[in-house]
Amino acid sequence: MAAQKQAIKILMLPWLAHGHITPFFELAKRLAKHRTIFQIYVCSTHVNLQAIDPNLARTHSIELVELHLPSLPDLPPHMHTTKGIPLHLEPTLMKAFDMAAKDFELLLDRLEPDLLVSDLFQPWAVQAAAARNVPVVNFVVTGVAVLTRLVHAFCNSGREFPFPEIDFSGHWSSKRGRKVSDEVGRDWALRVFKCLRMSSDVVLVNTSPEFEGKYIDFLASSFNKKILPIAPMVPQIKPNGEKPEILKWLDKKSPKSTVYVSFGSEYYLTNQDREELAHGLEQSHVNFIWVIRFPKGESLTIEEALPEGYMKRVGDRGLIMEGWAPQLEILNHSSVGAFVCHCGWNSVVESVMFGVPIVALPMQLDQPWHAKVANLAGVCVEAERDDEGNVKREGVAKAIKEVVFEEIGEALRGKAREIGEALRKREGGIVDVVVREFYSLSEPIKERWVEIQE
Repeated sequence: MAAQKQAIKILMLPWLAHGHITPFFELAKRLAKHRTIFQIYVCSTHVNLQAIDPNLARTHSIELVELHLPSLPDLPPHMHTTKGIPLHLEPTLMKAFDMAAKDFELLLDRLEPDLLVSDLFQPWAVQAAAARNVPVVNFVVTGVAVLTRLVHAFCNSGREFPFPEIDFSGHWSSKRGRKVSDEVGRDWALRVFKCLRMSSDVVLVNTSPEFEGKYIDFLASSFNKKILPIAPMVPQIKPNGEKPEILKWLDKKSPKSTVYVSFGSEYYLTNQDREELAHGLEQSHVNFIWVIRFPKGESLTIEEALPEGYMKRVGDRGLIMEGWAPQLEILNHSSVGAFVCHCGWNSVVESVMFGVPIVALPMQLDQPWHAKVANLAGVCVEAERDDEGNVKREGVAKAIKEVVFEEIGEALRGKAREIGEALRKREGGIVDVVVREFYSLSEPIKERWVEIQE
């Protein structure tokens, strides 16, 4: 009896953020469709793996592998994720992530993967894989424009920055009190640079030429690597029995008359910004769905978080909910005419996938860059703020009215549809391109591939 042929084993290691794990897992699902060829492992902390539907993982034959981080005094195991932790603790989380390097080496020795798909913040993982002759492919889950300043600083010393349209010198984001410190920013930048330098000649990026063509080209030439755009890493919408109440509410609204408001699962408005946004939505006179989230430990009700009498004043024009909403289904609804968001990259890609223009209220980190890219691509209007970066109700109302009621909104909507169609056309063949690149990475993978195909 012939021995069973062993699948090519791919280990995936995203950073400990929901916005990173989601595209990694989506790529894992698509690769796992070639289940006679690949065995996929997704590695993260216990608290992050708990958030992944185990039935979905089993359906795609994806194995979830736990990475053990040490329990630090101000970072117990239930906080081994960026979701819900204060921004000032993220450097501590990174420290704990680094301290898991030895545990990760044990995982490499136990699983013996043929390939590591890694995020950009763990050079120790790239080094450990290289020491075992395991090729590493970096997967960039953000837009790549944000990397151009970093690349320019490391690779093009003394030359003028070639993209002045995304130069944020003096921008409000440099003054914002919630920004990551310069020291932490330099540390993260160095991690990214090391990972890109040490990994294989192929880099996967969750973006597209329609969004970021010249930035992709710049990254490729600076590192002399093949930058492979694989967007959209967006889950498919599948019918799920009874229609949610939120969609029934949308069914009663006119086409393109409603804005969807959400700031992702890991970022939170200040009390002042939340109040200004509330007044801006009220003054815009549009229908809206607003998903409000509070950090761990903050015990506010929605009514307490909003201006006095707000719910009564907006009435049926506004649907305000806490926690979670079916974002893809909402964006796909004909009544939704704009997405008010922080411009996390997943939100940008998802919005454009469904032809919905963006009203940008970026908050920190890479979000201002993403807002600028979306604006330059012609799918976004950024709400005006004051010089310190505080949200202003007048800016919110003005931007929403432009997108929903004025001609500029139709232009934005048309461009979003155009880019969304291009993404969908490319979507079907993305995995085959990725598979071919994986095949070319090492002789052991080539040999295993030939064995499996025989």
